[in-house]
Amino acid sequence: MQVRVADTGRGGVVLSPAGEVDMSTVDVLETALLAVLDRPDVEECLVDLAEVSFLDSTGLRVLIEGFSLARERGRSLRVANPQPVVERVLRITSVGPLLGLPDVTTPLPPDARSLG
Repeated sequence: MQVRVADTGRGGVVLSPAGEVDMSTVDVLETALLAVLDRPDVEECLVDLAEVSFLDSTGLRVLIEGFSLARERGRSLRVANPQPVVERVLRITSVGPLLGLPDVTTPLPPDARSLG
């Protein structure tokens, strides 16, 4: 896994990890995220998940810890562009809305019956 870092100006940074984020690669993301959040000029960090094909619980942990650290420092951290499999993990665990994804309720299938 690799992580690209790009300054957007006005205190913004985009982290773009690529590949699978799991227990064997998560330290690459964690190191990049902590380095960005340690910079005094950073106000907002966006983690662009467009090229992440898999995210396990260790990746979730790093994103949640990054969110907490950013918040402690008066900064923001959010994610964007998750692949469907990654978005599903973020939603199932209720981490998505914490990290800035819209809170979308899963619609019922068309043949579901109402109990009321």
